[in-house]
Amino acid sequence: MKCTIMQPYFFPYLGYFSLIKQTDKFILFDTPQFIRHGWIERNRILKPIEGVQYIRVPLKKHSRNTPINQVIINDTEDWIAKLVAQLAHYKKRAPYFKQVVDLINELKGFEFQTISDLNIKVLKLTCDYLSMEFNYDVFSKMNLNIVTPNAADEWALNICRALKAEHYINPIGGLDFFDQQKYVKNNIQINFLDFKLLPYDQKREIFEPGLSIIDVMMFNSPEEISKMLNNYDLL
Repeated sequence: MKCTIMQPYFFPYLGYFSLIKQTDKFILFDTPQFIRHGWIERNRILKPIEGVQYIRVPLKKHSRNTPINQVIINDTEDWIAKLVAQLAHYKKRAPYFKQVVDLINELKGFEFQTISDLNIKVLKLTCDYLSMEFNYDVFSKMNLNIVTPNAADEWALNICRALKAEHYINPIGGLDFFDQQKYVKNNIQINFLDFKLLPYDQKREIFEPGLSIIDVMMFNSPEEISKMLNNYDLL
């Protein structure tokens, strides 16, 4: 079994979905401490003229050491309406504007207390739209009996051992972080997915890379996106 372990991000960039597509079991690691200015409650889309802007989910105040799965959404703000308003400028140029806005508006039909629950639904709806299987588990609900890690790079190792996974795939950013010999000694193959994000037509002169999947879906069909997800090297 090929396994990947990631925190639940808000409409993450294309490479996140490439990881989902390439693995058998995707573990949503929702118990680490919430870190501000990451990708849990925000992401980036195009500005109307040039450059990028942030989209955000408002959160209630919480202590610094609060885990992701205990961070509460501030539901006094209509953040979905604000997000849709931020996307309005796509309407004249993006061929899949209606489909993407319809997907986002589907979120109104659910009640979310935590940012973790919201992001899990976001990932499920997006994978459904892309006709992509999303075989996932939520770490806090798995009741896994894992050995307490002695180092940060052992969380994935010990989860893989508990799952009896033979193969762990991590984003390329972890290449210098993980001690690969720990995995080899436990008969777990470890690889790093180096996703190749090629420019797509954003209907403007300067291509803005690494934006939310929202931007990708605005300009590309699900079939085109499926092909883009296979553009990677496994190191």
